Amino acid sequence: MTFRGGGQNKREQPGEKGEPVAVTAVRKVLLTGPPGIGKTTIIRRFLDLTGVEAGGFYTEEIRRRGERFGFALNLLSGRQFVLATVEIRGPWRVGKYGVDLPSFEANALPAIGEAIVGKRLVVVDEIGKMEMLSMSFQQLVRMALNSPAPVLGTILSRPHPFADEVRERPDVHLIEVTRENRDGLPAELAELFALRMVGGGSSCAGRDL
Repeated sequence: MTFRGGGQNKREQPGEKGEPVAVTAVRKVLLTGPPGIGKTTIIRRFLDLTGVEAGGFYTEEIRRRGERFGFALNLLSGRQFVLATVEIRGPWRVGKYGVDLPSFEANALPAIGEAIVGKRLVVVDEIGKMEMLSMSFQQLVRMALNSPAPVLGTILSRPHPFADEVRERPDVHLIEVTRENRDGLPAELAELFALRMVGGGSSCAGRDL
């Protein structure tokens, strides 16, 4: 597992016992890794394990007849919206998907803002190409990272000006998700955020975007 923050890198090989990261210093944690590695599943499992009060969103695939049709925007409040599909027409596109940017800004951004104001855990899944089409989203991510509220999210692993800016912040702890460490990460995140676990464990494989 790779932690990066405070201008220093710490690499912990799977199964290796390293020095613990001070819980009080870990307030902003972002998961990175290739698509399909399990980042979204880790966050959802962490939320189930801890029952922590949180606000924000996560995204997941919309599939039709066994094929990816688009992506859904799921607020932690329980509301669901369409983020992008192959049928949406408009100026905001990522690959073959049209992005409903007005809906994203109208629904995801207030959820993030309310969590910041309430100093709850801010969940942002993900800081990705679709979401970063919104300059308002980028500014709100900066605001969350500059705030006292704890932040847990996922971030694009490929180069992108805004993603690069976020990954290089000294206060951000970046965790690289691998097949070897993903099943243990929900519990490890609970330790980093100093939270008691209330649920059981399960595999984090194969349900990420």
